[in-house]
Amino acid sequence: MIRIANAPCSWGVLEFEEAGQAPVAERVLDEMAAAGYVGTELGDWGFLPAEPDRLAALLARHALRLVGGFVPVALADPAAHAEGRERAVKTARLMAEVAPDAVLVLSDDNGRDPIRTGWAGRIRPEHGLDASAWSSFARGVEAIARAVSSETGLGLVFHHHAGGFIETPGEVERLMDSTDPALVGLCLDTGHWTYGGGDPLAAAQRYGERVRHVHFKDCDPTVAALARRDQLDYVEAVRRGLFCELGAGAVDFTGLLAHLRGRDYRGWIVVEQDAFPGMGQPFDSARRSRAYLRERGA
Repeated sequence: MIRIANAPCSWGVLEFEEAGQAPVAERVLDEMAAAGYVGTELGDWGFLPAEPDRLAALLARHALRLVGGFVPVALADPAAHAEGRERAVKTARLMAEVAPDAVLVLSDDNGRDPIRTGWAGRIRPEHGLDASAWSSFARGVEAIARAVSSETGLGLVFHHHAGGFIETPGEVERLMDSTDPALVGLCLDTGHWTYGGGDPLAAAQRYGERVRHVHFKDCDPTVAALARRDQLDYVEAVRRGLFCELGAGAVDFTGLLAHLRGRDYRGWIVVEQDAFPGMGQPFDSARRSRAYLRERGA
């Protein structure tokens, strides 16, 4: 049975907050459940309650499971590793109290480096980390994964992401080869994988059991081509509709669902639809994406 969740980012929590229109957690979870989802990620720290009892009660009122929590860390900067490890463990401790089978979703602190942000979707080898930085990056990922596991019992998956230092299939492969599979799983994000130049189905087949968390996000090939042609940075490409509703882009979700069923995938699928003010109603978008997956048996 494939379980389908959503995430607060589909309601543009951070983006709407910056525009003075931040949605409250009660409304987001109410709409998420009404749209047909049975789980949620944690969202930015502080959006949902940071006290286990309050968080559990809020989720129970909406009949939602907590499935994961996203923690960005500037892993290319060794000086950021210790603070990032503390935040990851803090987030994992909260989740472990409420949902012991949730996963910590670790990522680079995407969108901070101007070269990676500016060249997202068309990354070249010269934009990547050097050998020393690669070693430090991988050590930082493993150290955080080890701390999360030993102190909370939760598993960790790494989320590749446009605008960060792990975007392309080649960069993901190098990170996976440089880290312990028992400690570091992969969060396969179908939209980011596509914009990074890869085929998500091929990635799911290649990494198999190491894919322990999946983000379903679509990628509009027309917008992607325009962004590459006009050399748009990552944020502007997203504002132009790069990550469209499920079924409106290039991702083969039917094939992915068949593959995940075939290998008896037991993790969660989390639908994500990046939302900015003026991009439509998040609730309506969430309902359409859920209906799209129901039509495909999920």
